[in-house]
Amino acid sequence: MILCIDQAIPSELLSRVRATLADSEFRDGRETAGWHARTVKQNEQADGRRPDIAELRQEIARVLQAHSLFQMAARPKRIKPLMFSRYQPGMSYGNHVDDAVMATPQGAMRTDLSFTLFLNDPDSYDGGELLMDTTAGEQTYKLPAGGLILYPSSTLHRVEPVTRGERLAAVGWAQSQVRDPQQREILFDLDTTRRQEFDANGKTRTFDMLSKSLANLLRMWAEV
Repeated sequence: MILCIDQAIPSELLSRVRATLADSEFRDGRETAGWHARTVKQNEQADGRRPDIAELRQEIARVLQAHSLFQMAARPKRIKPLMFSRYQPGMSYGNHVDDAVMATPQGAMRTDLSFTLFLNDPDSYDGGELLMDTTAGEQTYKLPAGGLILYPSSTLHRVEPVTRGERLAAVGWAQSQVRDPQQREILFDLDTTRRQEFDANGKTRTFDMLSKSLANLLRMWAEV
């Protein structure tokens, strides 16, 4: 399941992120790439050792942990500290799949889901689309500032070359409480349906039965 979330972070936080990045040093993005991805990665990343950058990474993670739609789709157990990336003209990130296991301050983490949070307006740069290689063919995404795309980390994907302007994004990874993507999609559909039932009719018998099924499936599948 690939899910786009509009305005995933508040506009005030988005403004602070952009202002901080405008005054930040960026390093060669290949420093954080795996040995094979390093051959196709051409971008820059903000220095995460800076206290202001580190605080923003944590704040965005807290916002996403509290975002109902992100929670429903990802059911995150852990989120790896985000990275802020910058693409200037001529930069791109060729076809790659994200590492299955990544290091975090708390130890190794399995990556079930990847996400990209777009930080600047799509009209401010040309190119830079996020392209997914799916069973339905290639699909491209270039979301408004504050928009987030969540997708399985097993997906082959790339960032198309930027030809004008500057592409800013935050990228991150999550380990889900539910490892299987099909099971996560079933839970997402059930949760969506029960919320629609509640919004339309309140706490009905149908809502209660959907809630029961959701809870029991989560009890069967969750790894906590």
